[in-house]
Amino acid sequence: MHPLFSPDTPDNQTLRDHVAPADWTNPTPQGRYNLVVIGAGSGGLVTAAGAAGLGAKVALIEKHALGGDCLNVGCVPSKALLAAAKRAAAVRDAADFHVRVPDGAGVDFPAVMDRMRKLRATIAPHDSAERFRNLGIDVFLGEGKFTDGETVKVGDHELKFAKAVIATGARAVLLPIPGLKEAEPLTNETLFSLTERPERLAMIGAGPIGCEMAQAFTRFGCAVTIFELADHILPREDPDAADVVRKALEHDGVTLLNGAKIERVEKDGDLRRIHYELDGESKTLEIDEIVLGVGRAPNVEGMGLEAAEVRFDPREGVEVSETLRTSNKRIFAVGDVCMKHKFTHMADFTARAVIQNALFGGRKKHVDLLVPWCTYTQPEIAHVGLYEAEAKEKFGETLKTFRRDFAEVDRALLEGDTEGFVKVHAVNGEIVGATIVGEHAGDMISEISVAMRAGMKLGALASVIHPYPTAAEAIRQIGDAYNRDKLTPTVAKLFNWWLSKTR
Repeated sequence: MHPLFSPDTPDNQTLRDHVAPADWTNPTPQGRYNLVVIGAGSGGLVTAAGAAGLGAKVALIEKHALGGDCLNVGCVPSKALLAAAKRAAAVRDAADFHVRVPDGAGVDFPAVMDRMRKLRATIAPHDSAERFRNLGIDVFLGEGKFTDGETVKVGDHELKFAKAVIATGARAVLLPIPGLKEAEPLTNETLFSLTERPERLAMIGAGPIGCEMAQAFTRFGCAVTIFELADHILPREDPDAADVVRKALEHDGVTLLNGAKIERVEKDGDLRRIHYELDGESKTLEIDEIVLGVGRAPNVEGMGLEAAEVRFDPREGVEVSETLRTSNKRIFAVGDVCMKHKFTHMADFTARAVIQNALFGGRKKHVDLLVPWCTYTQPEIAHVGLYEAEAKEKFGETLKTFRRDFAEVDRALLEGDTEGFVKVHAVNGEIVGATIVGEHAGDMISEISVAMRAGMKLGALASVIHPYPTAAEAIRQIGDAYNRDKLTPTVAKLFNWWLSKTR
């Protein structure tokens, strides 16, 4: 049985029936396809459905399970666990709001995992093989391999195409740590198959996946230790924002070992030992499970890309132009297999661009590089555009950064969510980047993304009426701060003079 469908529960059977049905019969190819899509994750599904909706003759090939990482081992199961963990923390902290919780309240871990699997199975029909067949798409389950620049072979079938799209995504990879493979670490592809809560868990990597799952499992009652080689968590994020999340993780009880270098791992029955160096000292940690929260590689091997004359790098993925065309003019790529930003929403929007570029002539659509993203810890970190250090390097003294702490925002005070802030970077009023750390930061960042896309100046945000009280008022207040900052001493003096005349 594929690890995805373990344990063999009714909900996992339902999932399998939708995304990898055992009784599926591949269709017989009928002539040349307008578009052949290899990979049925987010990017491949959007590409296939969009093209078929425009009347194109489309074939969709999937090696493992439709829905890809997002449905099966990514966004859907992880956010279901985060939702349960958030409720567990709310019960734990209820006394802060003078709410009495009866003794004995706790987390039923097997039931939490069952809920996740049930929700995943509920969402699965949207990505099912049957649904895409009903959209008029020829769905082939099996491994697709290019045999030349205009042919893909699946089993005994040869599919001829006018255009093709590679949407095979990326996968978790083992780090080159001695003994790690033998210790059988969990990855995002196996973590959601757990049925019993590990008492002690080590997370390798303090990136988004590592921090999210470390916080969740700590709230479920695990003793969690994060190993991170860098000197702080979430190393790509704004350091001030990452520090807010660090404090939250430590409040939850996560042990953070920043700067720790893992030397080797050993397995002794059900026990794992991690031998590491920290601050010049050699140490050992005994745990029950290891989870890899870092390390991804594009799925480019075994696809016959060489036969199709498609250039690729095993670490970076398929090489594409700004219009997502590969070195073979007939073939395009979308999503994690070719993009630096490996997000579901990026796969979605690259797919939308490819539909236009592959099927229509005329001006080609370039990939939108204004990409927001969010890490769904509590508090969340969301970002769009340039970070402060990048903006300073690019714009120098013309850059100005404005910050509003949630401790100064009424709604955040009332909710007890005062940790965090909104930080916006601007050059002559033009917004070039922003970071939000706080509750619902992922929802709030879109307001700034829209402003940037529309070319809206930072000062104009002050004139956008926000409901009171909301956390998003912090964005309007930053617009106010920018407008106040624009007042030169001379203008301020004249304004004060005018006010004195009107009294």
